[in-house]
Amino acid sequence: MKKLTSILILLAIGACSVWSQTAKEEILADLNKCGGSYYAYTKNFPPQTKAPKGYKPFYISHYSRHGSRYLTKDTSYTRVTDIFNSAHKQHVLTALGEDVYQRLQELMKEASLRAGDLSLVGKRQHSDIAERMFNTFPEVFKGSPFVSLRSTVSLRCNMSMIYFGDKLKQLNPNIQMDYDTGNKFMEYMNYMPPQGKAFKNDVTGPWVEEFRKFKLSHHHPERLMNSLFNDPQFILKHVNPVDLMGDLYSIASDIQDIEYNISFFDLFTTDELYDLWEVSNLKCYIQRANYAEGKGIIPASEKRLLTNILNSANQVIKHGGKVADLRFGHDGNISPLLSLMQINDFAVSVSDFNEVHKYWRNYKVVPMATNLQIIFFRNEKMPDDILVKFLHNESEARIPVKTDMFPFYKWSDVESFYRDILNKI
Repeated sequence: MKKLTSILILLAIGACSVWSQTAKEEILADLNKCGGSYYAYTKNFPPQTKAPKGYKPFYISHYSRHGSRYLTKDTSYTRVTDIFNSAHKQHVLTALGEDVYQRLQELMKEASLRAGDLSLVGKRQHSDIAERMFNTFPEVFKGSPFVSLRSTVSLRCNMSMIYFGDKLKQLNPNIQMDYDTGNKFMEYMNYMPPQGKAFKNDVTGPWVEEFRKFKLSHHHPERLMNSLFNDPQFILKHVNPVDLMGDLYSIASDIQDIEYNISFFDLFTTDELYDLWEVSNLKCYIQRANYAEGKGIIPASEKRLLTNILNSANQVIKHGGKVADLRFGHDGNISPLLSLMQINDFAVSVSDFNEVHKYWRNYKVVPMATNLQIIFFRNEKMPDDILVKFLHNESEARIPVKTDMFPFYKWSDVESFYRDILNKI
């Protein structure tokens, strides 16, 4: 584990140069980004680099987060609506508070009993990604190819898988689709070892007390509470201001994922939104990336998933049989995987809470429908000569493996690099 940490920590050097804008500048330019991991999937994709002459794509290995969804728990809505319902009945809401009360009533017509469900936005995201994959690599899906699709047991992941696969089938009815889900696949697609669970625990984790202090220093709910309620005693008796501010922020962030014609961002100042994002970004980084004090525990949790990716690819290279392995899971899996695989600068190791935003931003790393695609190309004249390129959210990505033909890497070099990492954890 220490060896892995030593490798990854070096990536912090020069990471700031990757982004031309500060996080605050990016968020002010697009408030939806303050939603962090709730950020709906990008719609801007740079052009693909053509493969070197003589190489044709023949296989795609993929892991994707489910698409946009409703908040994961009904209580994420009802904790807020219960407070506003009570305040409305007691006539302690300001004019803005009454307006928010009405907005919440309207929102619940859509969100009630939908907690965790894939939204129409999420369905469209995966259908669109599938269509772009098909059109970008038509050689892979020609004829009557066999495609393997696997999902975690979560319904939103199942539905993401179905919408993705159904689009491929629509584009080529001759594709042979193998859909499957179940606990068998959870062993590598959504696995977290005990040490990882212990570290991530947001009650007993070793980082919790320091994080609590950071959160309190960034959450200033007084202005917001006074703008919503006209009775200080009601706030004192019935409201946890920090929690209510956080819950309203979550609701505001998720609206983009259900495309409902209501907004809650106007309740906050831009400074408040940025501070709320910085707290959510930090927690996401600690629990899902390579926070320095974690000593590589979280990235290492995806050892089984990376092993499956490597072994599945080699099986196809040697024996054929299928043209794609499509996997559908969660941000808690793909974010550590991106760190473990050292995709772009996502393995950066930072210990100072106040510095995280400079190096790692959740809306860049794990928006809804985040996906990693590894495209395999074979030399038509030399079948053992295999190249790969990596796509993070359909943009060509780098790994720390030497190549003179970026974005393409020799598969033998890539596999050797990752096997070496796996052998050290």
